[in-house]
Amino acid sequence: MSVREYPDRPWIGIGVIAFRGDDVLLVRRGKPPRMGEWSVPGGAQHVGETAEQTARRELREEAGIEVGPLVLAVAVDALEKDTAGRTRFHYTIIDFAGEWVSGELIAGDDVTEARWFAPHELPGLGLWSEAIRAIEVGRKRLQEL
Repeated sequence: MSVREYPDRPWIGIGVIAFRGDDVLLVRRGKPPRMGEWSVPGGAQHVGETAEQTARRELREEAGIEVGPLVLAVAVDALEKDTAGRTRFHYTIIDFAGEWVSGELIAGDDVTEARWFAPHELPGLGLWSEAIRAIEVGRKRLQEL
């Protein structure tokens, strides 16, 4: 059991919805929760690190790329209960969105794959509904700039 299981407080997770034209970057998780599933790159915020610093660090660590200016896309709580109804995982997730500016994709850190997906590919990936919403909102917010 990890220290993140059965927490006494929510963990802060910061993600980046990275776009390259119409395509969006997703990573396949290598650790629980959601191990083996495609998701937005991101991870836990460290003490003394700003949300934007976390976003950029996680994107570099998990996918090897850089994005330009970031906009806030969504904030969501990810809760997972066990069979007894106890909170097994609780993450408060803040997702930013940005446009790819440099770097070649390479799966690193705690992911097994990283790749760009065209919008028409997303429905077949079994993404969490909040990830789909975050991608849509992130795309819209970047278009408003």
